[in-house]
Amino acid sequence: MNNPMLKAVKTLLKETFEGPVENASWYTEAKPGSGLFGTLKQLSSEEASISVHGTSIAAQTDHTRYYLWVANSYLQGDVPEKDWEASWKITSVEKITWAQYNDKLQQEYQTLLKTIDSLDSLDEQTSNGILGAIAHSAYHLGSIRQMIKAIKVPNQT
Repeated sequence: MNNPMLKAVKTLLKETFEGPVENASWYTEAKPGSGLFGTLKQLSSEEASISVHGTSIAAQTDHTRYYLWVANSYLQGDVPEKDWEASWKITSVEKITWAQYNDKLQQEYQTLLKTIDSLDSLDEQTSNGILGAIAHSAYHLGSIRQMIKAIKVPNQT
């Protein structure tokens, strides 16, 4: 990939989801596990099901997955029928369901990375879609991290 903008997009997506590389960061904490996957990995299904101000981490996680699915669909030329409210209806998850949510989020993330790798250039619509995916995912990473502070006993975080 020779396009500097696409390289930067991948770097920021990877930091959002996988965490920063080599103790350096563009915007998250410069430590391992501070991306979305590392943040979610530390949570049990019970913790992911706790309601914080009317929503759960499980709902935040599935909503992020859903947003990536929509973005991937558009980037692949599809126009999906959308139901933005569906993910927000999630109130609790069992251990297996929580693992599935995390797996599906990783799958959508990997699909997005592969799609970016297939691009040679960016038009305005594609640029907005990819940059929106970074911003939206980073927003939910921050929301989830704040929710963790609300559900964990202070001496455990």
